[in-house]
Amino acid sequence: MRGAVLHYDKDQDYGYINGVDGKRYFFVRNDLNQGAALVSGTLVEFQPDDGTARNIVAVSSTTISSPPGGQLGRTDENQSTRSTGLWAYFRNTVSLNYFNFNGRARRKEFWAFWLCFNLVLVTLLGFGILVNLAINGFGINAGRTSIGSLPAIVFLLAFGLPWIALTVRRLHDIGLSGWLVLICFIPVIGEAVLLVFGLIESQVGENPWGQVPAGVRV
Repeated sequence: MRGAVLHYDKDQDYGYINGVDGKRYFFVRNDLNQGAALVSGTLVEFQPDDGTARNIVAVSSTTISSPPGGQLGRTDENQSTRSTGLWAYFRNTVSLNYFNFNGRARRKEFWAFWLCFNLVLVTLLGFGILVNLAINGFGINAGRTSIGSLPAIVFLLAFGLPWIALTVRRLHDIGLSGWLVLICFIPVIGEAVLLVFGLIESQVGENPWGQVPAGVRV
């Protein structure tokens, strides 16, 4: 597919390409082939991959025109997301976006994190049970220890902050203040409110926290 480089941030190593199909594609330096230029407006050929541009090759120095406002498409890529795969969303949340309370997070990003988070947590809990059984034994008079639960506890503590940051970005995506994340800490009520926040559709178009994330149908 053909498109034009819209923007590239050297420090953060991410950029966007406006495709001729009316969509915006996310890319990083590793997606570039044959020394493709990163200058805004450079015409390129690339392989689209669910919101991400792969195998980018510069074809000329010609730029393609865009409609007023610089918008070529109906979708935009959230700056914090490098891929739209479930595990990729999880990895980005706990790495690139660990302290990121800005921008927006679509529903897929939100639920991808929770799915992967719970899968890892269940695995660690199961591992902890096996460790405790191995140490304590099965006898009535066997010693008692819960050291096997330590990995799950560390996991919960380590990823508590990115969970809060993701919820704040999800609130931004539906047009609400990130401070509403405090409601999620209220017992019982918080779980229900968190579910509602995760189910509401993305706010159409640009809002005070940025453009609509890529992959969201407008």
